[in-house]
Amino acid sequence: MRLSQRAQAVEPFHAMAFGRRAGELEAAGHHIVRLGLGEPDFGAPPAVRDAMRDVMDGRALPYTPAFGLPALREAIAGFYRDRHGVTVDPARIAVTPGASGALLLVTAATTDPGDEVIVADPSYPCNRALVETFGGTVVTAATTPASRYQLGTTAVEQVWSERTSAVMIASPSNPTGTSIPYAEMVSVCDLARARGVWRIVDEIYLDLADPAADGTPPRSILAADPDAIVINSFSKYFGMTGWRLGWCVLPPALVEAAERLAMNYFLCASAPAQIAALECFTPRSLAVCEERRAELLARRAIALDGLARIGLPVPVPPDGAFYVYFDVSSTGLGAWEFCRRALEEAHVSVTPGRDFGAVTADTHVRLSYAASREALREGLERLGAFVRGLRS
Repeated sequence: MRLSQRAQAVEPFHAMAFGRRAGELEAAGHHIVRLGLGEPDFGAPPAVRDAMRDVMDGRALPYTPAFGLPALREAIAGFYRDRHGVTVDPARIAVTPGASGALLLVTAATTDPGDEVIVADPSYPCNRALVETFGGTVVTAATTPASRYQLGTTAVEQVWSERTSAVMIASPSNPTGTSIPYAEMVSVCDLARARGVWRIVDEIYLDLADPAADGTPPRSILAADPDAIVINSFSKYFGMTGWRLGWCVLPPALVEAAERLAMNYFLCASAPAQIAALECFTPRSLAVCEERRAELLARRAIALDGLARIGLPVPVPPDGAFYVYFDVSSTGLGAWEFCRRALEEAHVSVTPGRDFGAVTADTHVRLSYAASREALREGLERLGAFVRGLRS
């Protein structure tokens, strides 16, 4: 018996490995400040938790349709209409087991062996793994602080080939927490559409992006490119990471094929989670989520101030999500060794840049400010003492 080449070749998600080591240290009696994983500490909105308790009363919970409960798909469409001013046919919305399930469907439906998918460097590693699973090749386009670590038309043009099948954009991005200027994102999508390739836009953190100066919410790419493929999730804005519930908005040409794939890959997303998630879109729950978004802004300020005091530069301050991507070059350590020693010596868990691409792999570290204010302050104090020790 042997493992598949795919299983042997796939890279681990190092953020999870550091989380596992943090758990081992906690089991040994150490207090670890976890600033590594992108997991809000709020939990689901109270009404969603109440709805889950109600639905788990012993009733039968049969499979839902492969694309999810019609009522939930309609509620998601209403969210786009009311919050983002975009009309989306609920028939184009697929509810999935997390955003990872949405990415699985979309990648399976759009990638053949030999296809090339353009992504930014740095970017979320699991997207790359999925492209490679279906025989595609990930083509990374280097980004810089000047581009806010985001793709632009020039960067895309530089790596474009006749085998390009899709361009993948994330805004705001993991690991940087930065957004692509909307006009530039539209230009990238216009370029890809004109050349007949898919536009896959990760909007998982869209509703944790800063609003415009006039207070209007950030805009979905669907307002400018209705046939873009959009990925979203209940994990971040709604705080439901462990519920494993996400969705995607598909162009009409993909709906039938993606539904067949969903039937074969996972039948449907969790029925009780879907039922409870209907409560996400009530005025009460949305108000809770907005209060939490404001709290994350306060936490961002704590993180940026703390890193500045330590002398760890942040080349591009984030404008969304809950990540800060900072440079550790001045410490004399590479990013991996910095994170390893910070965990073992200071008992603070942060994530090395190796997960996210080659350009910043050795120089940058991701900090998640999804933790409480108290945890952030303690973690930054410990990191400060650790860095002072390195420099002394």
